[in-house]
Amino acid sequence: MSRKYKIQDQSRLYFVTFTVVNWIDMFIRNEYKDIVIDSIKYCQKKKGLEVYAWVIMTSHIHMIIGTIGQNELEGIIRDLKSFTSKSIHDLLKDQNVIGESRREWLLWMFKRAGIKNSNNKDYQFWQQNSHPVELNTNELMDQKLEYIHMNPVNSGFVSEPESWIYSSAGDYAGMKGMIDILFIE
Repeated sequence: MSRKYKIQDQSRLYFVTFTVVNWIDMFIRNEYKDIVIDSIKYCQKKKGLEVYAWVIMTSHIHMIIGTIGQNELEGIIRDLKSFTSKSIHDLLKDQNVIGESRREWLLWMFKRAGIKNSNNKDYQFWQQNSHPVELNTNELMDQKLEYIHMNPVNSGFVSEPESWIYSSAGDYAGMKGMIDILFIE
């Protein structure tokens, strides 16, 4: 992995992307999105994660994040991805919880991805890297903030960014969102 995609300075903000293996449209069900939301909130409360912007799309998540220094950002990201991966996998395995018509296929796809990656034991949910991009200029920060909030609009899901509830766009439009955020000024 190149130095371009590593967190070099814990005091800076980073644009990160978490992508489901094979770009599987996992987040079409609220149950899966809620696991991610709860994990982010936990990391904010217990691990020092600072969230400045976020969006959950069908197969991936974009965020602008930092840390208050309690824990290193790499560790927070690792824990967030590990917990959400395990929780979603456990939910899929429990046939009594939700009526997921793709259950067997999803479990097979995650197992197949895990077998192909020697870093995993049983399965893989997230792609390995989060491609952190240090936001070291105001222009880059503004560009990534707009990219995050326009992602659902550009994908044709909504006509206005603040209409996508699984995003911080509403917060920036003066509404209260699902996750407490810090604002980029």
